[in-house]
Amino acid sequence: MPSPKDETRTNNAPDARVDMKLEVVVIPVSDVDRAKEFYARLGWRLDADFAAPPDFRVVQFTPPGSGCSIIFGKNVTAAAPGSAQGLYLIVSDIKTARAELLPRGVQVSEVFHGAGSVHAGHDQPYIFGRLRVSGPDPDHRSYQSFASFSDPDGNGWLFQEITTRLPGRVDPAATSFASAADLASALRRAEAAHGEHEKRIGKADPNWPDWYAEYMVREQAGEAPPQ
Repeated sequence: MPSPKDETRTNNAPDARVDMKLEVVVIPVSDVDRAKEFYARLGWRLDADFAAPPDFRVVQFTPPGSGCSIIFGKNVTAAAPGSAQGLYLIVSDIKTARAELLPRGVQVSEVFHGAGSVHAGHDQPYIFGRLRVSGPDPDHRSYQSFASFSDPDGNGWLFQEITTRLPGRVDPAATSFASAADLASALRRAEAAHGEHEKRIGKADPNWPDWYAEYMVREQAGEAPPQ
């Protein structure tokens, strides 16, 4: 039988790792049914609505393609309704994501980008500061374009457009796409990049499927495109 010291060494071994998957974020709301109607209107999947009368209820929704869900309800959190801010929804095409919500009656801001490293001003803070400049990032850089909306209690959400991850953020051996729309967007970017590749080599590339595949894997992993 191992001694307690042996167990301590095993548990603290440098190569021991337990995956920690963020799967639930708690959203504080004042009216559960009103919040349920709002998040259903977004097109999010309703996973659960459990109640234990008279003083407990929990509702769970999951955004399309997300590995993380939200829960809200009665006696689920002591946080003040509307106090959840800076909740990021990562999208590959921010204009399309915004256009999908507007017909659902959701008040989504215009697409905006940052005014440099400015962390003071009247706008709600977001990852790159506080001042917002109208329109997407002029250079269409990944991570730089946003749009915002709130639920009926004022909990604040932001769309952030990411097409290319920073290096090391994605395992290139585990490339995946959350939806057909994300895959289609990646294919269109690969098509445009491949057109530039053919200009560089001065001829048509018959191995374009292989080039597309490598480009898409490298783009998602934040690596340099194939040459």
